[in-house]
Amino acid sequence: MKALAVFSGGLDSMLASLIIRAQGIDVLALFFETPFFNSRRAIKSAETINLPIKVIDITEPYIKLLKNPRYGYGSHMNPCIDCHAFMIRKAGEMLEKEDASFIITGEVLGQRPMSQNKKALSIVSRESGFDGLILRPLSARLLPETIPEKRGWVDRSRLYGLSGRSRKPQMRLADEFNIKEYPSPAGGCLLTEEVFSRRLKDLFKHDIMPSVKKIELLKVGRHFRLPSGCKIVVGRNKAENRVIESLKETGDMIIKTPTVPGPSVLLSGKHTPQDIELACSIAVSYSDAEDGIPIQVRISNEQGDKIISAIGKSKDKFRPFMI
Repeated sequence: MKALAVFSGGLDSMLASLIIRAQGIDVLALFFETPFFNSRRAIKSAETINLPIKVIDITEPYIKLLKNPRYGYGSHMNPCIDCHAFMIRKAGEMLEKEDASFIITGEVLGQRPMSQNKKALSIVSRESGFDGLILRPLSARLLPETIPEKRGWVDRSRLYGLSGRSRKPQMRLADEFNIKEYPSPAGGCLLTEEVFSRRLKDLFKHDIMPSVKKIELLKVGRHFRLPSGCKIVVGRNKAENRVIESLKETGDMIIKTPTVPGPSVLLSGKHTPQDIELACSIAVSYSDAEDGIPIQVRISNEQGDKIISAIGKSKDKFRPFMI
């Protein structure tokens, strides 16, 4: 007998996997990766409990879901109900290929009031298309019996009835399973973060199907949207400068101040000469150049490099454009 675990890498998914494995059932962890949540934490957690894991990239279909989730968003751009149903559906589609019989998740009843109440969990099961084959070991005894329980594949009496937002029961279980290291519950999904979500909404407004590079850019720098619709991204340190330059696409410009330390500034989208002038002024304003003194600015694109002179301005002048 084998189960597929929709695995986030958090303590709940670790425990769910161990509870089922303790009943002599093989468990394969599945992590569905996008630019909004990466697999590093999940891989580390799986290694901690000696759990095999597969990472599956779902970026393209996930972006389509994200733009129009049937059940809406959480506090920011997180479409939690649609997201859970989508991932469980993907896991269900892999059951036959992986010679597995059912799906497990680390969901806990009531832990997230909007997306893990009984109604939401029922919606997720139904929308996934695999209702009945989805077992939630941490809260199973508070939920309707599933096919694995009815058919005796799993002993329901050895499952749990956890509910609510307290982490203490899971921490006690972690001790029982001798889990010494696990990640904190916070973080993991960028779609729950206010600033990233605001930037993503802006990107969707101006780009029907943005590239992965454009999404990756949302994670770094200061972002400005000019009235013409073009966009400027300004690095805040050397590491961000490197990332910004690595994410340049055809048609983009990189603007730098070669004579003084300063940011890498990326200008993308259809732009006017005035937009280039403003981008150069922004580059100088966020550099170490002295106020009011013209300095050299290098503009680089596919046609080569161009050197012009630009003067910085008060950063307050740019704030109306900041995303």
